[in-house]
Order: sequence, then structure tokens, then C-alpha cells
Amino acid sequence: MTDVQQPTWGKSDTSPEARQVQYELYRRMPLGRKLELAFDMYDTGRRLALAGLRMRHPRATEKELERLWARQHLGPELFERVYGVSKRG
Repeated sequence: MTDVQQPTWGKSDTSPEARQVQYELYRRMPLGRKLELAFDMYDTGRRLALAGLRMRHPRATEKELERLWARQHLGPELFERVYGVSKRG
């Protein structure tokens, strides 16, 4: 095993030894499982973003929250290309 460098983008509470084990497990993991984990992480992030939007817009309907999320996720330009020009949010 090679030495694992600490990420340059931030601090970590994971020791270099634990990170080395984690990377080795990821290397050995079948592609299907890696994809499953990636989709699970995306879904978790989406649910967290929707929860935040719900807190900021408590009276919004589920459809409105979905559109708010889409605008946040896609950015205004792509959102307008996909959904058409609409009210802010």
C-alpha cells in the first residue's frame, strides 16, 4: 500500500491509517456497489437540501419545493431552459 496524502481542500477527522483502509476497500469494491453508494449519497444530499428548503419556505407545497430544489440544483439558466421562465423560486 502507498501512503495516502491528506486532502488539500480541508481538514479530516480520519486518520491516515483509517483512510488507507477505506481507500483499499473502495478499490476492491465491485462497480455496482460503488454506483449504489454514489446514488445513495446523491439521494441523501437531495433530501437534506429539500429539508433546508422546507425550513426556509414552510408554506411551500411539495411541487414548489421541488421547483426550488431544481432551480438551486440546475442554476437559473438551465432551470429556465428546462422549466421555462417562471416566478422566482
